Amino acid sequence: MPNKTKLLFWELGCVLWICFAGSSLHFAFELSDYWTPMAFIAAVNESVWEHLKIYFWPGLLYTLVQYTYTRGQANNYWLGKVVALGTTPVLITAMYHAYIAFVTSTGAQTSVGAILMIMLLGVLGGQLCSWRILCSPPAVWASPRYVVTGYAALVTMFSLFTFFPPKLFLFENYLCYQYTNEYGILDDYKPYRMFRKPDEAEQGGNSIWYCQTGKAS
Repeated sequence: MPNKTKLLFWELGCVLWICFAGSSLHFAFELSDYWTPMAFIAAVNESVWEHLKIYFWPGLLYTLVQYTYTRGQANNYWLGKVVALGTTPVLITAMYHAYIAFVTSTGAQTSVGAILMIMLLGVLGGQLCSWRILCSPPAVWASPRYVVTGYAALVTMFSLFTFFPPKLFLFENYLCYQYTNEYGILDDYKPYRMFRKPDEAEQGGNSIWYCQTGKAS
């Protein structure tokens, strides 16, 4: 019998972990001095895909850790967690583009708070889907082969598309709400620096708020 309360706490804990770790991975590539192996898990540009990636890897790590503690209380463990890992990027992408479309059509200003809320709701939605599946009766229809394929597909995509990005808008660098026709690891990171030394004068600077305006384009 699934322990619904315990599982719910674990899923909510996953939301907090993903938001914290994902936010850290947004800066990790710069803080590593653009060390290429860090690009596997850290954001390397401002595309939507790179932001999805920094939520995927913490979620996968949490999945492996959580299994040790909840495998005896959950049904359909691996199914529920792969659904969460796949649902979260879909929700974030859909809500983000809907928000940008709204801002563009109305001429409103973008809000950092709204962007963070989209992230939170996307992660929360994925974890609630997971919780629902973990608390459901065993899913006899869910072949282990399909579940393994789901994990393999997600890991492959989030591992390779930074280095071999498809030339699609989802993967295109989106600096200050404008597409730049850049993909993957960039040639020049001066305009994207979040942190700088006092004597540095390049665009960007000492915080993440390097855009002149908040209006979407």
